[in-house]
Amino acid sequence: MAVDWLGFGYAALVASGGVIGYAKAGSVPSLAAGLLFGGLAGLGAYQLSQNPNNVWISLITSGTLTAVMGTRFYNSGKFMPAGLIAGVSLLMVGRLALKMVEKTHDK
Repeated sequence: MAVDWLGFGYAALVASGGVIGYAKAGSVPSLAAGLLFGGLAGLGAYQLSQNPNNVWISLITSGTLTAVMGTRFYNSGKFMPAGLIAGVSLLMVGRLALKMVEKTHDK
């Protein structure tokens, strides 16, 4: 079983973004959202490490962050933090979609 290092790194990035948002601006919603979505991304990475076919929690988490943070980036035009998280989340969605395609070809 291979450890999903990219997934765990993504989870750490999301969680640390919430912590930094709280530290810089005192934003409790940023802290709560960062820890919630970082925790879900970490759970998804753990599940992928245990079973490479189990992509759903990771896919839903990164898809939700792509939509939410992409909308925030579109409305504000500020790359940090919305654009960064939207871009990285979109890359994760693409990576997970490739895993799903590979899974169907292996059968």
